[in-house]
Amino acid sequence: MEPHWGLMSDGPARLRAAFPGDRAALIPYVMGGFPSVAESLDYARALARHADILELGIPFSDPLADGPTIQAAGQRALEAGTRPGDVIEIAKALRGGPPIVLMTYVTLVLTAGPAAFFARAADAGVAGVIIPDLPIDEGAQIRAAAHTAGVAIVPLAAPTTTDERLRAIGERADGFTYLVSVAGVTGGEVAVDDSLRAFVGRARGAIPGPLAVGFGIRTPAQAAAIGEFADGIVIASQLVRIIEDASDHAEAVTALDRYGADLAAALTGGRTGEATRR
Repeated sequence: MEPHWGLMSDGPARLRAAFPGDRAALIPYVMGGFPSVAESLDYARALARHADILELGIPFSDPLADGPTIQAAGQRALEAGTRPGDVIEIAKALRGGPPIVLMTYVTLVLTAGPAAFFARAADAGVAGVIIPDLPIDEGAQIRAAAHTAGVAIVPLAAPTTTDERLRAIGERADGFTYLVSVAGVTGGEVAVDDSLRAFVGRARGAIPGPLAVGFGIRTPAQAAAIGEFADGIVIASQLVRIIEDASDHAEAVTALDRYGADLAAALTGGRTGEATRR
């Protein structure tokens, strides 16, 4: 898949435009700095060839939303000396490809200073930032700084999120909304069932704009099944496992490229159901 995204200053618009509509968008995840900054850039480039949006993780010592697989990758990145600025530089090196979304935590944003953090991210071409520990009704200073820089803050919702809370998220969502498939951390395995369909349907009734589902998606078949009723698919822990299982760096790059192609092919089959994004 050839890159087809322009360099625009409006991160929310770039993210919305990245969702094809006739199929679910592919959003793979790479932990920045795992196992090194240079190697993770190679992994990101391999996946970007197939992605509609690319998610880059900034390693953090207390990642409350991450399961054991991503936690371990983040710890190795920290031990290798990776800092938030290094991951932002990875994003900068990927300009011209799919829109980049950073995954980070509020402590790192506050430590850098919200205005400085988002200005640097925007300068690198970052379109959005996911901050799992920033409640939708808090962080006015952070949200204002992101808005000024033209960077979307991507909110999250879980199956336990109330309808009232979903409506509040819908009022603030300016790029896309990340729907967590399970009430827990990353790394489990998703159940593609009526419960997940109902959650996505409930969210669609309250939140305008694209809805991406993540946490626990491991196979192209699962991605295709969820893509029947969601607007995007986020793949994270499985990609870390592929890197860990490879015998060397070159094999990991090849394996990620192949897996990315398989995911993209699975999603390209289109929808047979009634799912449409607003």
